[in-house]
Formats: sequence, structure tokens, C-alpha cells
Amino acid sequence: MTRFALTLEFDGTPFVGLQRQVTGPSVQQAVEEAAERVTGEKVTLHSAGRTDTGVHALAMRSHFDIEKDITPFRLMEALNAHLRPDPIAVTHCEEVDEDWHARFSCVGRRYVYRIVNRRAPLTLDLNRAWQVPQELDHEAMHRAAQALVGKHDFTTFRSVQCQAKDPVKTLDRLDVEREGSEVRIHAAARSFLHHQVRSMVGCLALVGMGRWREEQLAEALAARDRQQLGLNAPPHGLYFVEAIYAQDT
Repeated sequence: MTRFALTLEFDGTPFVGLQRQVTGPSVQQAVEEAAERVTGEKVTLHSAGRTDTGVHALAMRSHFDIEKDITPFRLMEALNAHLRPDPIAVTHCEEVDEDWHARFSCVGRRYVYRIVNRRAPLTLDLNRAWQVPQELDHEAMHRAAQALVGKHDFTTFRSVQCQAKDPVKTLDRLDVEREGSEVRIHAAARSFLHHQVRSMVGCLALVGMGRWREEQLAEALAARDRQQLGLNAPPHGLYFVEAIYAQDT
């Protein structure tokens, strides 16, 4: 058996998420079915993160094991041929050691959330960013965001369906920047709770709109109560950007 590591780019719009689910098509299902057509083998795709319906990825790291003798380049080309017309691309493929695991070897994950801050309807960015027509104060958002950086109980920013045993996480980065009409929120941590990034972004947007005081973000965090969440941002603005491994650092 050879373990192949893949880097996946995908538009999450037509999928129920990355993981296989009985409710509809998933990225995992599409890749596994493409791999079976290439190799004749049933494989299980393991990935660094899980994404919800509508969430995108620029560089999701995944792996599977196969017996077929094939080079990484040929495997990548064949997978991409069989993935069409699904909006999934394998942008990199390599052989890795059998003890390397896309999920369990991962020591850091980065996301970016895109907000298009304008009144005109979205065209090119439809389903790829959250449109907020009210003027956002991105500097106030950034100042408020720093209260969430560090080790905290993120119960307020955790989905009620979250399966993590512990709501305590260490957030390494939460930065807000603006470029023209686009506001980007960058988040980095070893791991995240279900809906954590979207929940943080939603509350930051309330700060940017002036509907929340900057201090309210820290107050919501301290409450450790999901009922204190102001807003959960929609999934289509969220992108998985990078999975970090010990050999990368």
C-alpha cells in the first residue's frame, strides 16, 4: 500500500460539506469515487479539516492509501479527469510515509473569511463571499477581535451540534483587514470548534456595523453561553486556506 497526500481546491456550493453524509453529495464522496475509477480500489479519504455546506477550500490536505503502482503526477491527472465537472481540483499529489496522517499529523489550520462590503449585488463573488451592505468599521472589528486571541472557553462561539469534547481552544490569530470593498478576517489555530470561525465573524460584523460595542465580544466570550451569540455568519464566505504540519515549520 502507498499513501498519497493530496492538496484539494474546491467550491463548496454544490456539496453538503467535505465529509460523506447521507443527505447529499460531498467532496469526500466525489474524490473517493474518482479514485475508485482510476485504481479499481475502494479508498477512504482522510482530511485535515471538516467543512460545512457551502464552505470552500483553497488548499485542503487529504490522503488515502492504494495498492496500484502509479506516480503522483499520473494519479493527480487521472483524478482531475474523473472529477470533472465537479468544482474540485487536485492541485498537488505526493507519496508520504505511512505514519503521516492528514488530520492527526496536522498542527495548525488557517481560514480566511471574505466579506464584500458594498450595496451593489454580487456577481463574480456570488456564493463566494458574504455581502454586507452597511459600512463596516474594520479597525473596530480588528480591535475587538484581539479579545478572542489566546486560550479560552469558546462555548459561546460553538455550534450546539459540535462533537468536540472540550470547548477550550487556543486561537493563535484573528486579524481583520480591508482591501477596497473587501473585508477579510484571518483565523489561525491548531484546531477549531464547529462553527467557531463563522460565529466569531458574525459577532465581529455586528461590531463593524456599530450594533455591538467593541467590548461586547469579550463579554460574549466570558459568558460561555451560546445564547449570547449575536450572529452566525453564512458559510459561503469561509475558506480553508492551509493545513500546517511539523515538517513545514
